[in-house]
Amino acid sequence: MTTTRRVVIAVFTDVDLLDVTGPAEVFALANRETGGRAGYQVQLAGPAAGVITTSAGIRLVADLSFAEVDGVLDTLLVPGAVDMPPEGPVARIDPDIVAWLKTTAPLARRVASVCVGAHLLAAAGLLDGKTATTHWTTAAQLATDHPAVTVDPDPIFVRCGNVWTGAGISACMDLALALVAEDLGEDIALAVARQLVMYLKRQGGQSQFSVPLSRPPATRRDIDELRMFIADHLDGDLSAAALAAHMCLSERHFARVFRQETGTTPAAYVEAARVEAARRLLESTDQPLDRIATACGLGSVETLHRALRKQIGTTPAAYRRRFRTAG
Repeated sequence: MTTTRRVVIAVFTDVDLLDVTGPAEVFALANRETGGRAGYQVQLAGPAAGVITTSAGIRLVADLSFAEVDGVLDTLLVPGAVDMPPEGPVARIDPDIVAWLKTTAPLARRVASVCVGAHLLAAAGLLDGKTATTHWTTAAQLATDHPAVTVDPDPIFVRCGNVWTGAGISACMDLALALVAEDLGEDIALAVARQLVMYLKRQGGQSQFSVPLSRPPATRRDIDELRMFIADHLDGDLSAAALAAHMCLSERHFARVFRQETGTTPAAYVEAARVEAARRLLESTDQPLDRIATACGLGSVETLHRALRKQIGTTPAAYRRRFRTAG
């Protein structure tokens, strides 16, 4: 028997296009993967029914006006919009949308924001006393404007009770997949991720940035190629001597070049990459700790413990309990 899951996505002038269409595509594929049994019914609601121009210049059509949204909602999804003054992006706060959220959020089983939509939820008081995330460029603004909200700019998404907040733009897909996993199970969410050709269905505990993306861009192509080599050979010998030999450089010269290009030492970079890989395995598998330590090149459970405590301040078991989602 099909359960109808009514999803209302807020749209308005200059809304980020992918924040709307990304989750809508995830829900549509969930319907397809289940032969329609998922029952997602997506509606776009705007200040008025009709055409909305997004930040990309592409126009969407709101199915109904904010005033016409009534009855029970399964999911209320709130994207955002930004203004671009010279000092950088600023989340736009529309008081009419905030007022609508205050009256509409109680109708929904769960409420979720994507990207800078978190600022609208916060302005409506829906994040008070909760931990939330948003796009990393506006996290400081969110923390300053709403001291009652604990802002964590790192995660892909955060769930506090029935309120979810997602990180920057493409993370809307990860958040929507997590909503599908909650509704239909991990297998369906993974099937949808495969249809989307997403390389990895990231979990909420993971950083908005992978280790390579979190480092300054290299000016030398050979250093960028080395980064990829490291990612592909985490269980191998990645000592400074081995990496220097791979680069055909002396160890001393290699260490100097690597720090100049990445802002860190080879050892610190390799450890961070191995911890990131361990986090993915802790989130998505039931592999024992010794196997995870070996697969990521950390060698032993003791080293795995020490590296996680150093990098993220927790133990492997505690991290798995918090972020494990697969059955």
